Amino acid sequence: MTIFEEVEQVLDKVRPFLQRDGGDIELIDVEDGIVKVRLMGACGSCMASTMTLKMGVERALLEELPDKIKEVQQVF
Repeated sequence: MTIFEEVEQVLDKVRPFLQRDGGDIELIDVEDGIVKVRLMGACGSCMASTMTLKMGVERALLEELPDKIKEVQQVF
């Protein structure tokens, strides 16, 4: 399994929480431990999107893939 696929599996666990609030997340790329994602729907324009990204998505990825992930960045 590639790192891209591993990250996608973790995002699949987070995705229902985002979708419940009218948003979603798209995995764009994983390079050198940096995960690049696009927040969509309500999450894309939400004032709390940075907190969602860091405290939700990044935290989940760091917990499940600590030796492979360094950071999550939002791509616009």
